[in-house]
Amino acid sequence: MLTLKLAFRNITHAGLRTWLNVGVLSFAFVLIVLIEGLYDGVLQQVKDDMIDSEIGGGQLWQKEYDPYDPFTLEQSHAQVSAELTQEIMKRNATAVLIASAAIFPRGHIQSALLKGVDPDQKIVRLPAFVLRQHRQTHAIPGLIGARMAKSTGLQIGDVVGVRWRNAHGTFDAGDIEIVQVMTTNVPSIDKDQLWIPLDTLRAMLRMPGEATVITLAKDIARVPAHGPQWIVRDHAYLLKELIENINKKKISSSFMFILLMGMALLAVFDTQVLSIFRRRKEMGTLMALGMTRWDVVGLFTLEGCLLGILAFLAGSLYGIPALAYIAARGITLPQMTSQIGWAIGSTVYPHYGLRLYAVTSLTLFISVIVVSFLPTRRISKLKPTDALRGKLS
Repeated sequence: MLTLKLAFRNITHAGLRTWLNVGVLSFAFVLIVLIEGLYDGVLQQVKDDMIDSEIGGGQLWQKEYDPYDPFTLEQSHAQVSAELTQEIMKRNATAVLIASAAIFPRGHIQSALLKGVDPDQKIVRLPAFVLRQHRQTHAIPGLIGARMAKSTGLQIGDVVGVRWRNAHGTFDAGDIEIVQVMTTNVPSIDKDQLWIPLDTLRAMLRMPGEATVITLAKDIARVPAHGPQWIVRDHAYLLKELIENINKKKISSSFMFILLMGMALLAVFDTQVLSIFRRRKEMGTLMALGMTRWDVVGLFTLEGCLLGILAFLAGSLYGIPALAYIAARGITLPQMTSQIGWAIGSTVYPHYGLRLYAVTSLTLFISVIVVSFLPTRRISKLKPTDALRGKLS
């Protein structure tokens, strides 16, 4: 108890030096929580957008389908089984048929994916209902995203030629009228893609009743019977690449964390070294009064611990309101974020959890204890007579 009282008196009487250390430590603590919260917020936001707009409660892929290999698309289709058809009719799933094609916007040729979707589907957040109507009866109604519109120069009302090859290997061509340009954060349903009615695409490809991907509803109780032609892809599989990318970004940002923590701990280290140098006679007096060398070491280490506790309290005092405000208002990102390939909007909302707060606090506290102890090791060899004369060795 006496050691605790002495440690508390020493740091409170240190004045400005104490509060400078507390300020630096608390600032590093709040900034680390903010950056980690931003990464967690990005991950949560991207996951939510992908689930709402693309993957729903999971997907069934035709066994030959590989989204990274366009050469598999010719074989990536199969008949939808009776069980799956029943689930689609119950609005528990929706089918998507995918085919490669070439479009001719403004006299140029460009490869694209034709995706057939049910205009009445409610499984994912895709404005497919606009495909029910269009102005030119001879053209196929088409839906594109803002990225596709930018790369092709197409706008609402434009008609673009398209060429495809059907299931028998015969090339055919037609016109698609752009009836809507959607704005979405998910590039995987936008870039180089044209959405048209499912039945229309099935007729164009001579693939009645077939599909490439079947997306399940988020609240579906179980995966329906699907047969050997279909492979189940759950959230763990569909979001694996996203989670790995976020974790890699976290690792690459560790340099900033080390820099922030190092600057804060350097201030504590310098303060301890300066205290030991200036308080030599005090240490000699304490040992002369009966304190052992390790008691004095414990006193200086405890002072560093108290700095960490004060930094935690100060950081919580101004950090919690500031972090809560940022979480509510979000952080607006530059336009270049649309090019990184993630389903991320222009505003990111940090996500803080109790685990993040606890781990950061514990890391800071342990680091302060270690840094406070290191300069005091010389005290363990200090002679009281030398200390009283102002010598450290």
